[in-house]
Amino acid sequence: MNKILTNKEQKDFIYSILEPNLKFKKEDGSEDKHAISRFQKENNLEVTSKLDEATFKKLMDQVNGFEDYIIKKDDKLFDLMKRKKSLCHKTLTANPKLNPFLLNEGQSIAIPYNKNVVPTHLNYTYDILEMNLKSLSKRYPFIKVDSIGKSVDNRALYRVRLGKGKKRVSFNGSHHGNEWITSLFLMVWLENFLNVYSYKGYIKGYSTAKIWNRVTLDIIPMVNPDGVELVTNGLKNIIRNRNRLYRWNNYQTNFSNWKANINGVDLNRNYDANFNGYKKVEKEMNIFGPSPALYSGDFPGCEPESKAMIETTLENKYDLMMAYHTQGEEIFYTPITPSNNDSNYQMALELSEISGYQLAVPDVSQAYAGYKDWFVTQFKKPGFTIEAGKGTNPIPIQQLPIIYEQNEAMLLKALYM
Repeated sequence: MNKILTNKEQKDFIYSILEPNLKFKKEDGSEDKHAISRFQKENNLEVTSKLDEATFKKLMDQVNGFEDYIIKKDDKLFDLMKRKKSLCHKTLTANPKLNPFLLNEGQSIAIPYNKNVVPTHLNYTYDILEMNLKSLSKRYPFIKVDSIGKSVDNRALYRVRLGKGKKRVSFNGSHHGNEWITSLFLMVWLENFLNVYSYKGYIKGYSTAKIWNRVTLDIIPMVNPDGVELVTNGLKNIIRNRNRLYRWNNYQTNFSNWKANINGVDLNRNYDANFNGYKKVEKEMNIFGPSPALYSGDFPGCEPESKAMIETTLENKYDLMMAYHTQGEEIFYTPITPSNNDSNYQMALELSEISGYQLAVPDVSQAYAGYKDWFVTQFKKPGFTIEAGKGTNPIPIQQLPIIYEQNEAMLLKALYM
């Protein structure tokens, strides 16, 4: 008999990711035993009408987008894919050494499901990011996933590397905790790119194979994972500075307006780009210490997250950088030279045209101590802050489709330039 899982938090987490398709919950929040039974029958599981261990494992396979499978005697790839609701192409991509005509009994393979793994219907958290990166690494083993450092609360600052070209490019998101939708956008973009590249296809006229061969792209989807965790889940999973965070947030438990890391430092004000000039602006705004936003810290790079960004940028000497923020549907650029022939300006014009985003030069409070400003000053190469979405942060998940439509081709264009 399978053990019944009673961990409500664990079950709710799985349901939140799969619920749009599986509908395991009734309107009153209780479990729909008929839906669970149906899922068990469809997956050849013992029908218990309860979330037992075997059912939970199968649900986790659904979340991860693949299952591990041990090849049995007389297995044929096409028949196996039909039975597992997968595609031969996806399985061969995930298992590059697999011979489709000679399956070896006892061999362990990953079978990807014919579905995307990045969820687009709920607030994007650090835990979901970790799961998605594990899944994409399994489904697309030609990418490299590593970490450029750790956050204040010891969360990994993940980096995904793809491509093998000489041109080095970096995309990043969620310098600010309440801008987590930028992490989600980058992950949706990444998954779509990898899927199309796996069969060397085109996206909006851009060859993914040409991009792969011309560019080495680093995506750092969540620069501020502690801040994202604080915004999306409150204090429950935060270890350090819990009492201070509560005080800095004016004794409120709702952290939806929080932008800083959990030291109360705004990471996008913690770079060596007229840092002292920003300190003067900071005083004018009556900011004198840790706060939900705009406090720049004691000195440039004093925070582990910004320090890691500085170190990896100096190490890789990127030719182009794009930092995603919200909101305003604008592209902020910093001129490299005071001329209309300035390469940053010319590229910004093209990106503005393809996305429909307005081209803008940031005001004083936005132009100092930011990552983009430091990058352009340090390397004299194109770097942009992309302000996606409209309204008030955090941008609602319902805006993701339009954000994606506006930005997908712009990133491809940037890689092509």
